[in-house]
Amino acid sequence: MEVRIGVQNVAREIIMESKQTPDEVAAAVDAALGGGSSLQLKDEKGRLIVVPVQALAYVEIGEEELRRVGFGAS
Repeated sequence: MEVRIGVQNVAREIIMESKQTPDEVAAAVDAALGGGSSLQLKDEKGRLIVVPVQALAYVEIGEEELRRVGFGAS
């Protein structure tokens, strides 16, 4: 699933692929906005993405991807 994170005062957004469900990502965003100091998400390669809550502009959660087709499909 694709997650796009907008950061204030930065022209480019952070785009990551995650194995988490949309509900899990939304819960992490809610927890961060509800009193956490940062939003922390793991991408599908296991890397940790950390964004300070004060710099967070938006989070766009894509639909779960059922299957990839074509070259590079795994």
